[in-house]
Amino acid sequence: MKNMGNMMKQMQKMQKEMTKAQEQLKEETVQATAGGGMVTVVVTGEKRVVDIQINEEVVDPDDVEMLQDLVLAATNEALTQVDELINERMGKFTKGMNLPGMF
Repeated sequence: MKNMGNMMKQMQKMQKEMTKAQEQLKEETVQATAGGGMVTVVVTGEKRVVDIQINEEVVDPDDVEMLQDLVLAATNEALTQVDELINERMGKFTKGMNLPGMF
């Protein structure tokens, strides 16, 4: 039973550390650009887009599709970076465990 008590303490400690890491992710942001910096997207660790900046030089009423593509590219890159950040921060808690769908 002593081992069970130690294991429970370790699990509680890990849970606290995971909660702390999740809270820290809320404060983290990543930034991605497309079109040589013409479009910039900022996303939080919670995968919320909090800012999009578009250089006025890229706004062409005759080529809206290009602007849409740049916004999509920057957004997708930012979301990929957030996934990598989440895996970096949270992966240490699941390392060695085969838990499908976890981080």
